[in-house]
Amino acid sequence: MVKIIIDGRLDGLNELINANRRNKYAGAKLKRDNESIITNYIKTQCNVKFERIKISIDWYEGNKRRDFDNIASAKKYILDALVKCEVIPNDGWKNIYPEFTDRFFHDKDNPRIEIFIEECD
Repeated sequence: MVKIIIDGRLDGLNELINANRRNKYAGAKLKRDNESIITNYIKTQCNVKFERIKISIDWYEGNKRRDFDNIASAKKYILDALVKCEVIPNDGWKNIYPEFTDRFFHDKDNPRIEIFIEECD
């Protein structure tokens, strides 16, 4: 099992929707910026490649303002970054086990995202 820890938080669905409403390029930039953050953490914490994975994510928020679905929407950025870093060949049905586990916690002193990746058949 591989554990990747991302300090802070990622933008959620509400931020992405607002960026897309402002400008047709702003949403793409927001996605690219979030993926860049994740990519840096992956490169320093994960040096293995998988064919098919099961993924669990623990979301530690600094406050309780965002809804769970808004927080977990950042999973899109995480999966795309895993493909970009070649940890997995693709993020489709063949390479991702179709059961995600998301858990949510409040930690005002240390907001972070903990990603657990394990290979599965």
